[in-house]
Amino acid sequence: MKTIILGPPGTGKTTTLLTLVDQFIQDGIRPTEIGYFSFTKKAATEAAIRAAEKFILDIDNDLCYFRTLHSYAFKQLGMVKEKMMGRDNYKEFGQKCGIPIKTASYSESDGTFNSDNEYLTIINTARVKRMDLLDYYDSRQNILDIERDTLFLIAEELKRYKKEKRLKDFNDLIEDFIDKDSQHSFKVLFIDEAQDLSLIQWEMVRKIWDKAEKTYIAGDDDQAIFKWAGADVDHFIALKEEVDDIKTLDQSYRIPGGPIHELSQKIIRKVQNRFDKEYRPREEMGVLRRYSDVTQVDMSSGDWLVLTSANHFLDDVKELCELRGWYYQHRGRNSISLKLLLALNNWEQWRNGDYLNHLEIKNIYGYLGTNVAEGFRTGKLFRTEEKYSLKDCQDKYGLLTDKVWYESFEGLDNLTENYIRNMRANGEKINKNPRIIMSTIHGAKGGEASKVLLLQDITNAAMETFSHDPDELHRLFYTGATRAKKELHIVDPKNFERAYLI
Repeated sequence: MKTIILGPPGTGKTTTLLTLVDQFIQDGIRPTEIGYFSFTKKAATEAAIRAAEKFILDIDNDLCYFRTLHSYAFKQLGMVKEKMMGRDNYKEFGQKCGIPIKTASYSESDGTFNSDNEYLTIINTARVKRMDLLDYYDSRQNILDIERDTLFLIAEELKRYKKEKRLKDFNDLIEDFIDKDSQHSFKVLFIDEAQDLSLIQWEMVRKIWDKAEKTYIAGDDDQAIFKWAGADVDHFIALKEEVDDIKTLDQSYRIPGGPIHELSQKIIRKVQNRFDKEYRPREEMGVLRRYSDVTQVDMSSGDWLVLTSANHFLDDVKELCELRGWYYQHRGRNSISLKLLLALNNWEQWRNGDYLNHLEIKNIYGYLGTNVAEGFRTGKLFRTEEKYSLKDCQDKYGLLTDKVWYESFEGLDNLTENYIRNMRANGEKINKNPRIIMSTIHGAKGGEASKVLLLQDITNAAMETFSHDPDELHRLFYTGATRAKKELHIVDPKNFERAYLI
C-alpha cells in the first residue's frame, strides 16, 4: 500500500509522519523495521531527535534508518569516508586535466553537488537525471558556454581517475545500491521531502519500497526548488497514477490569513503542472509591506529572515545592518563573533567591580594583545576554582590596562568599532543567535520567522531559466513568501528587467 501525503507550508508534515510512526510502534512494529528517509540531513536528524524524545528511543540503534538516501546507501554498502571523492580529489583531478577547479564537493546535508566548474556540474546533473551526457548537453547547449568534445573527454577522465584512486562519489553510491541484489526490508517506509528527489534517487526509492509493506511518500510539489540540482518534481506528481491514496494536510499553522496567504496563492497558481490543493491559513491576519529601497525597512526589533535568490544580493542588507547596529547571521556566521561580544560585556562588568572566572578572563586576554604582559597571555596561571578581580590581574597576572574596551581591545578597525557601538546602543542581545538571519531561499527551506524580508532580484542565469521554465521561479518565490508567520516585507529590485516581480 502506497500513500502520498501532501504537506503545504507549515501544515505540520513532520508531526503527521511521526504520529504515524508512533501508531506503528504501538501496534508492535519495531523501530528498526521502519525506514524514514529525507532529502536533507537536517530534516532526517530532526525527525530522529523528535522520535527519540517522544518514544524514548536510542537514535544510533533504534532509529538507525532515519537518514538521507545517500547516508543509507553509504551504510548499506559498508563505505568509509576515505573512499569518497572530496574537495582535494577534485582539485587534484583538475590539475591533472588542466582545468580550473576551485570548488567541487557533494553536500553532506542534502547530497547536492556544487562546483565552480561547469563541466563537472553538467556531468553530475546528467547522472542524477539518468540522461546520456551528450544528450543532456544537446538539450542545454543554447545556454551553456562549454565545448561538447571537451565535456566528453573530461567525463571519461573523471571515470578513469576515480577507478585509479578507488574512489566513489554520491551518485556512484546510489548506482551501486540500485545494482545490489539484497536489501534491508522495511515493514513501513517513509519518504519525506519527496518533491526534491532526483530521478536516480527515485530509482533507489523504488528499490526500497518493493520490499516494504506500507509506504508513505510525503512532500509538497509547490516547494520543489531543487530542479537546478536535478530534482524531478514531475516524477513525484506522476505518482498520483500509481498510489492507493492521496491525503492533503489542509491547515497551516504558520501562514497568517489575509494578504500574505493571498499573495502566496497568486504566485503558486501560475504553476502549470502541480497537485491541485488548497489549505487554510491561520485566523490571525498577516501584514504585507512593500518598499522601493532596502534602507526603508526597519529591522530594529523582532526576529527576521532575510531571503534572496543569490547570496550577493544581500550585500546592501548587510551594509544596512552594520550601519544601524543590527546583529545578523549569514551563511551560519554571526556578523560579530559571540566570543568577542562576550569578551566586551565581561570587560565592562570587570571594570565595574565584578569577579570573573578563568575562562572569561582567558577569552578577554585573547583580544587585549600587548595590553597583557608576555608570558601571561595564555591564561594558564589561573586556577579553575577561583574568580579574580581586575585589580588581582593587574597586580599578579600581567594585565596592563583598565581603560574602556575601544582603547583596550587591539585589532578592532573603525568599522567594527562603530558597528559594536551601535549594537550596544541598540541593546542587541548577545546571549543567543542573532535575531536577523540572512539566507538564500534554497538555504532557508523548512525555516520560518515572524518577519520575512524578501528580495526580488534574480541572476542572469535565473532569468534565462525563467524564460523557458517559469514554474521553477514561481515555486522558488512561493517558498520564500511562505516562510512568514506574521509579516512579509518585499523590496523592489535594483534592476526591474532582471527580477521576479511579485
